[in-house]
Amino acid sequence: MIKLFITDLDGCISHPFVSPNWEAVTKIKELNQRSREVEEIPALTICSGRPFPYVECVAQWLDVNIPMVFESGGGMYDFNTNEITWNPHFNDEAKAAVAEIQDWINGTLVKNYKGTYPEFAKYTDVGLVNPDPSKVALMHQEVLNYVPERYPMFEVHATDISVNIILKKANKGVGIRLLCELLEIDLNEVAYIGDSSGDMPGLEIVGKSFAPLNAKSFVKDAVDYVTKETTEGVLETYEEIIAYNKSLVSA
Repeated sequence: MIKLFITDLDGCISHPFVSPNWEAVTKIKELNQRSREVEEIPALTICSGRPFPYVECVAQWLDVNIPMVFESGGGMYDFNTNEITWNPHFNDEAKAAVAEIQDWINGTLVKNYKGTYPEFAKYTDVGLVNPDPSKVALMHQEVLNYVPERYPMFEVHATDISVNIILKKANKGVGIRLLCELLEIDLNEVAYIGDSSGDMPGLEIVGKSFAPLNAKSFVKDAVDYVTKETTEGVLETYEEIIAYNKSLVSA
């Protein structure tokens, strides 16, 4: 049985820079609320590359009441205790590297690509955002040419609107593992929906993997199920998981 449903945010709960389908968001929230009373409905939480304030805000929309993962696997926040736990691999060496990469990004990419801003609230990794996919693609290539050789402890991921430079030991696969250890849930009891390269480490380790229709083609090729776009796709995924759990109970 699937006991935990984890969703990514950008590209899943909503398209970046676009208001989500609030009717679907409300249905997702209501299912999550019912999970506290109905065994076949798994609890919902979030694993996102976005910084803490963004993820915590969306978690409030969805009435998440269990720990959530932000900055991919860099940090975990527990609503019940109001505590943040940082990835144990984010040591002084990694912290110094993040500061150096941030300086390089601010001095080159943010300066040279109009409309680009760094994700200011990030702590364990470095992210930059631009609503123009063509500019993101160019910046992604510059980051690939600069970061891996100089900072081999980091990996680089991109979406249509962002580039993320993540500590390898703090990617989404690590984040989901740490979350499951905390909740004492087996990875086979977890479902995850994601849409981009940064989601692959998480999608590869869970019991059931999903991607929305708008996901990158290589992500859709790798998952167990492809659903509708963004918010509607997350809702469809939740409903599919519940139907699967009910089929196990009635068997």
